[in-house]
Amino acid sequence: MNRVLIIAAALLGVIVVVSIAWRYLSRVGSLPCPSWLAWTLELNHMEKHGGQSATIDALELAAGMRVADVGCGPGRLTFRIADRVGPDGEVVAVDIQQKMLARLERRTVENGVSNVRPLLAGAGEGKMPREHFDRALLVTVLGEIPDRENALREIHGALKRDGVLVITEILGDPHYQRLKTVRALAETTGFEIGTIRNKTFSYTVQLHKKG
Repeated sequence: MNRVLIIAAALLGVIVVVSIAWRYLSRVGSLPCPSWLAWTLELNHMEKHGGQSATIDALELAAGMRVADVGCGPGRLTFRIADRVGPDGEVVAVDIQQKMLARLERRTVENGVSNVRPLLAGAGEGKMPREHFDRALLVTVLGEIPDRENALREIHGALKRDGVLVITEILGDPHYQRLKTVRALAETTGFEIGTIRNKTFSYTVQLHKKG
């Protein structure tokens, strides 16, 4: 029994060390979830604990809307959003990893989805069109971005006047950002806080564009 406890403690220690190191390194450079771990983002537990439904609800989607899924990964939310906005709407799936976008593009072909457009870019690089989107979302992505303020400024500029950015953070994510941090970023980048949805292991917050 003692041997089992020692092994379990050692594994836990490794996980903690890796999480801390990953969190630190993400502050000095872009360190997103590796593409080879994309399958973990599509597991059922992400719906239960990952605030997926809360994110969709907070977006308050309508047919014909244009949505920027920033840090889309393999498209865990992209396709649900594409279905909500319909054929007259559009989802621009933004990610910094070509392999993630390739995985997403395969799924668009397999499922016959025509209103999703991939964009290889990092938030803050200035590649998003200005005043183009009705909604934008960052799901467990904010902490992966070295220059968070610049990223939110770009998203602010990419949203239409009444646009909304939805941010979801999950406790336990190495890049987890506290609500206090999001509030401070919102204040300095031209957003105001809207509805906040709290779950046991996550929260989702609306940021409304000002001006």
